[in-house]
Amino acid sequence: MSVLSSVASSSAAPTSEGSLFRLSKSTLVSPLVNMKYHNGPVLTPKIRVYLIWYGKWQASQQAIIRDFFHSIASPSPSPSVRAWWSTVQLYTDQTGAHISDSLGIAAERTDLYSHGKTLTRMTTQAVIKRSLKPYNGSLPVDARGGVYMVLTSEDVLQQDFCSAACGFHYFTYSSIVGFTLPYAWIGNSAKQCADTCAYPFAVPFYMAPTIQPLKAPNGDIGVDGMISVIGHELAEMSSNPLINAWFAGTDPEAPTEIADLCEGMYGTGAGGGYAGMVAQDKRGASYNVNGVRGRRFLVQWLWNPVKKICSGPNAAA
Repeated sequence: MSVLSSVASSSAAPTSEGSLFRLSKSTLVSPLVNMKYHNGPVLTPKIRVYLIWYGKWQASQQAIIRDFFHSIASPSPSPSVRAWWSTVQLYTDQTGAHISDSLGIAAERTDLYSHGKTLTRMTTQAVIKRSLKPYNGSLPVDARGGVYMVLTSEDVLQQDFCSAACGFHYFTYSSIVGFTLPYAWIGNSAKQCADTCAYPFAVPFYMAPTIQPLKAPNGDIGVDGMISVIGHELAEMSSNPLINAWFAGTDPEAPTEIADLCEGMYGTGAGGGYAGMVAQDKRGASYNVNGVRGRRFLVQWLWNPVKKICSGPNAAA
């Protein structure tokens, strides 16, 4: 549910387009992981994403994030974001219906610090409430297929940010918002803890200079780091929107969800704090999936319930 970026390292970087580097020979494969369905709903209808841009955002930053969402349902060169999402689609509800392959941004709203520059989990829900039409906001109440994402700019503090979470998802309380809606928060860590939440695009001070950071594919360490966390939370919201669908373990208050099992894993050979094999473009930027308009992203792998392995579309044959 919450995610802290795992530590990875690179001892050698490639110089040619599409080349790969290996960080570890280990791979997480386990038939013992009990990823179980608990009979709750999953997002089988068209998934409509409502973005709340909290704080001040550059247009270039918003464009990167929008392109990631657009890439989920759009064809792109292999390995693609769309193929990455196909792992999420392996999860079904009790009728056998699969999570939707149709996903898009339904509406957006800008919130210039309505609750200040320090948020808690409860005030994050208040931000969502303020954004809804029944409370004079601009976003509809969409309880069937709608997910709400509060994205905070680099100057906004969030409860547990950096120390315990880079993002989280849950559902809104009717006592606060008036409705039960799946939502997530993800923060831009560029000025607060890039070495934790934007790793491997930044490294902790105690690791330098022997471990070199990877170059961000879109040239923005904070936002490129957010992309992987957004993907993490989006996959989990879709498969466990009300915390009663897909997760491992017996405690719904601390579930191990389909992205939690694969934190820090971006390619073949990942595990034990290593990112795995990923490609580099001509500029030396690292990525593992292609998106729309020539975009490239580095997103973590997800738990495949059929193969019982963390997997992604860039896995080596």
